[in-house]
Amino acid sequence: MGGPNDVPDQDAGGEPADEGRSAVRSAVRAPEIAYHPARRTVVRRGPADPVKVLMHRHRELCERAVDPLEIAAGLEAHGLTDRAAARYRHRDVFSLAEELYARVPGAGRPAPRTPGTEPDPGGEARAGWTLQALLPGAACLATAGALRVTEGVLGGEARFAVTAAGALLVVLGLRLALRAGPLRAGPLRAGPLRAPDGTGGVTLYVCWLLGYAVYGDDLLAQVVSGGPDGHWTAAPAPLLGLTLALAPGAWCAHLFSVQARRRLAGSHGLSDFGAGVRPLLFGTVALFLCALTALLFLARLGHPGAGGGLLGPAALGALLFLARLLAVHGFPEPAATGLAAACAVEVAAPFLVLAGRLPGLGLLARPVDAVLTAAGPAGVPVLACGVAAFGLLVHASVTLTRASAHAA
Repeated sequence: MGGPNDVPDQDAGGEPADEGRSAVRSAVRAPEIAYHPARRTVVRRGPADPVKVLMHRHRELCERAVDPLEIAAGLEAHGLTDRAAARYRHRDVFSLAEELYARVPGAGRPAPRTPGTEPDPGGEARAGWTLQALLPGAACLATAGALRVTEGVLGGEARFAVTAAGALLVVLGLRLALRAGPLRAGPLRAGPLRAPDGTGGVTLYVCWLLGYAVYGDDLLAQVVSGGPDGHWTAAPAPLLGLTLALAPGAWCAHLFSVQARRRLAGSHGLSDFGAGVRPLLFGTVALFLCALTALLFLARLGHPGAGGGLLGPAALGALLFLARLLAVHGFPEPAATGLAAACAVEVAAPFLVLAGRLPGLGLLARPVDAVLTAAGPAGVPVLACGVAAFGLLVHASVTLTRASAHAA
């Protein structure tokens, strides 16, 4: 038995203590229970808005874009596909780009464009670059006509001066034609939408390919026959046809760019856009080849018996057109690689024949001998330019069917 001041915790039957004792115990335990770490409620926050993360990651792209298509092209250049866009609760990259464009403010943006209403150069602008594209062909045609009329009248030095002056005019015309219009390839923007334009050797490659088209067949024939000896016979028809084809090439490039931009404005998926642009690319190349073949045939009519067939110049024209098309749309490096590969084959052909004359090195000349046996001297440029052009066409079918290749 306890004293009168003792307060039992439990009664004999194990019943709870009295109300006063329970109140004291609750007052003591309540702060401890509230402070205990195990009883604390932890709230975990996740990205409720996944587009916001992407918006901060590509804020610079979204701020400088002039339309949603440019944002879509930039996202595609960063590797975002239509399937990846589903993680951001959008059906494709284009709808995701439209939301980013609407949510990120940009300085000095124009009014939103509707599909098919993008600005197109007017008739005066088209007439300007068409006239510039005709200048190289006109200069080459005038030079060839002057040499034809003065044959047997002027001496060798005078004819050489006429040829040099005509070549200078052709080069100047080419520079003007490639600095404006749809064949203009620079300056290119840095960043994910465009590659830097650092192809200083392209001019040298093009000069060699055009020079070989004029003198290469006769040079290789003399090397094979034991030369070279004497003067090389020029074949002006390929050069004349190629320079005349610059104007159709500019129009084909313009047609491809305009139609691709229209398809881009009306597309609702990257795969749909690529599937629509790929036939357009093949059709554009085929259209240019038809125009080039017709001009080469007309040029041969004016210079019968000069040079080989049409396949070599046609393959060279296709190579130059595809290389320029890639450079215009921001891919100058593969264009330069294709031109350099064709040059390497044409340079190697006569050197392999000469090296094959050395004792024990006759094996080096066998590939060239096989080509000459099958197609003659004209087979070398057909092989060199044809394979390089096919490689650029395959590359263009992948790169030029991307939205990033046609952003404004």
